Amino acid sequence: MVGYFGDDQGQSEEVYDNVELKDLPKMADLREEVNAIVQKSSWWERYGVDWAIMFAVFGLVFVAVYLMSCDSMLAVGLGIALYGFCHNSIAVKGAHAAAHGSMCTSTAWNRVWMVLFSDIAGTFPSDAAYNIHIKTHHPHTNIIGLGDSSTWKIPFLPAYLYMYVAPLLVPVITIPVSLSELRGKWLQMAKYIILAGLGLSINFYLLMNMSGFTFTKALLVSWAARAMLSIPYIHVNIFQHIGLPMYSQKSRPKRIYQMTTGVLNLPRNPILDFSFGHSIVSCHVEHHLFPTLSDNMCLKIQPTVSRFIRKTGLPYNEDTYRSRLDLFTRKYEKLMVNAPPITHFVGIQ
Repeated sequence: MVGYFGDDQGQSEEVYDNVELKDLPKMADLREEVNAIVQKSSWWERYGVDWAIMFAVFGLVFVAVYLMSCDSMLAVGLGIALYGFCHNSIAVKGAHAAAHGSMCTSTAWNRVWMVLFSDIAGTFPSDAAYNIHIKTHHPHTNIIGLGDSSTWKIPFLPAYLYMYVAPLLVPVITIPVSLSELRGKWLQMAKYIILAGLGLSINFYLLMNMSGFTFTKALLVSWAARAMLSIPYIHVNIFQHIGLPMYSQKSRPKRIYQMTTGVLNLPRNPILDFSFGHSIVSCHVEHHLFPTLSDNMCLKIQPTVSRFIRKTGLPYNEDTYRSRLDLFTRKYEKLMVNAPPITHFVGIQ
């Protein structure tokens, strides 16, 4: 099995780690331990903490709009930064949670929140997000040709352009990419155009009528705010799967082996935790094993999951953001341009 992990100097290097198992750990055993924690947890722990964050974020939107109306350039700059933080928290953390049904117990209400957070706030179609992320990426994580994260690769771009410049264009290309994903699905496309148009109208109303910007300035502010965290957004999405073991469709391992070997956690970060969510950043392994749990619950079960994985001999992949950034910059050609090699897993299946 091939993986990349930091050494004592904080530099990621390629290592070969053959996981020799006499018996493959049972997902049912881990699920039993996690379910016991979930059943003992209060509504506040399961959903309330994340809802409190979302309510606070919606309130901060109006704080940001007010700051952008001030005469002080410092206040305007702070307002734009806060506006960008709020946008990412709603469109990434909120939409991701709703797509997985982890905002509440009701499937119907999760669908409503997904439309609000993704289509309206994020201008990305919830239908496409569900197909790409829920139906493909999660069940087929690191399976070549299905969930191997190849959609994040743009092999014709050089390393530094892809890693540090191209992500700034994400706000610009979101709508064209969305329409491309819905090509031929006319009803879904019509719904998306209406909802995304509503979201953009609300955005420009706030910036032009409450912050006092002209349309041109509102357009620039929208781009600046939405691009503010686009570089770490792209980084996080490639750091946590690419460079880890990839499996063929014909000889895929059992779920617990697939998820523990093909997923990596980054350290906790106060900005990324609240803008992208624990399940995307520091609890990504837990999220792939238990995708319907909220961000806060992923954080709560983390000690149990990490202990179980390590005890049974499977790898619990962790690395620092800086270490992964160095690795992907140095080995961009291998990781982001060339086709990934197939990993032959070891152990009783």
